[in-house]
Order: sequence, then structure tokens, then C-alpha cells
Amino acid sequence: MYSYLKGELVEILEDTIVVEVNHIGYNVHIPASMIDNFTGTGQTVKIYTYLHVKEELMELYGFLTRDDLNIFRLLLGVSGIGPKGALAVLTVMTPDDLRFAVLGEDAKAIAKAPGIGNKTAQRVILELKDKLKLEDVVEQKQANISAKQNDSLSGVKSEAVQALTALGYSSAEAFKAVSGVELVPDITVEEVLKAALKQMI
Repeated sequence: MYSYLKGELVEILEDTIVVEVNHIGYNVHIPASMIDNFTGTGQTVKIYTYLHVKEELMELYGFLTRDDLNIFRLLLGVSGIGPKGALAVLTVMTPDDLRFAVLGEDAKAIAKAPGIGNKTAQRVILELKDKLKLEDVVEQKQANISAKQNDSLSGVKSEAVQALTALGYSSAEAFKAVSGVELVPDITVEEVLKAALKQMI
């Protein structure tokens, strides 16, 4: 039903966040480990969601990446694991950690999740070992690195535009100049500014 929510983070609890989208606040259950990624309320967040419906209960579960969501769905497919159990696993393990644990048949690592005993951990390995591949770890790591680089470059671009508008240029002029600068990994705001100003002279 919902692919993701994008809105203002208005509340952060122990294992739940509230995201406001078009004046509606959504309670979203998240892995506790995910909270470290938030700098505080007021920021705009994009949360990939899973809607769990059981009898009269409807709950949203959310994740920062589609990979996290996909692993959560795989865990739900394991007999004996519900949303709370799947969330517990992703609280103590990243998707890559889980892939390594399953492929390496490391039940002890999986059993560290609250409420997940050794038998359930063995079942996770048994039912997921044919669905997870070592190649996915490499591919996903590369995708995560690219995403982080894009986020970083976007931040540099935004800061450069703000600096130019502070110097008296219009937003349109600033954006046009910054857009004309080739953004490479590790480029600084100062370097972008110098290159943009050269174009504006």
C-alpha cells in the first residue's frame, strides 16, 4: 500500500518515530539502531515502509534503505518470525551482517537478537540460505557508497548556492553557476564556489 513516506520527522522514541506528511502524523516502528542516523526532529526524512495488517491491527514498519526493507520482508517469510522478531534482528545486524551470518551458518550471531533463540536462528539460516547470495553483499556495498557520495555532493552543491545568494546573487544565478561546475568526489564547498564565481565573471 505504501512504498515510502517523505515528510518531517516530528518525534523520536525508543523504537518508533513519527513522520508528518501533509498534516498527518504516521507512527513508524523502526530498528533501534536506526535512531543514530537522525540528527534530531525537524528534518525531512524518507522512510521505506511495510504495512503489517493483522485482524484489527495495522502497523507501519520503516527503514532508511530499500535493502533494509527487502531483508525485513525476507525475515517475515521465515516461519515463526513476525514483524517484531524481524525488527529485532535488524536492530543488532545490518543486512550485510545477516547475509554473512546466513551464508556462514553463524546461528550464534543471529541469536543475539532479542527474542530470537538458537532454534529460530537455525531456521533463519535454513530458510534464507538459498535466497541470499554473497554477490549481493558486494553489489549492495557499492550501491550504498554511491548513495553516500551523491548525498555528500548534493550537500556541497546546496551550501555553495546558499553562499552565493548571501553574496548578493539571485537564487537562479547561483543555481545556474553551481550546476555548471563538475562535481567530483571529495570536492569542497570552497572549490565549488571558486569555479562558480569564475563562470559568473
